Amino acid sequence: MAKAWAKRFYNSKAWRECRTAYIDSVHGLCERCGEAGFIVHHTVYLTPDNINDPAISLNHDLLEYVCQEHHNEEHHGSHEPITAQGTQFDAEGNLILVGRGFERK
Repeated sequence: MAKAWAKRFYNSKAWRECRTAYIDSVHGLCERCGEAGFIVHHTVYLTPDNINDPAISLNHDLLEYVCQEHHNEEHHGSHEPITAQGTQFDAEGNLILVGRGFERK
């Protein structure tokens, strides 16, 4: 989920067009394993100081399309993010309850 200071950027027409063009350029495949991609990853992490610099935030040379597994590895250091018992993240990054009495979304 985008941080509050990044929401405007990720909802912008410029980002949506850049993201779509980038995914098309790599044929929708994870650039690390060749499986179906999931998210366009900024190889230079965006910050409040650089997010409005298109040379960083919209630069195809600084993007990578990755699957969920590789995105989790990048941001969480493992295949699965660590969560409290009985919870997990869904495909959109929302924390959901799982297990006894709860169904997976």
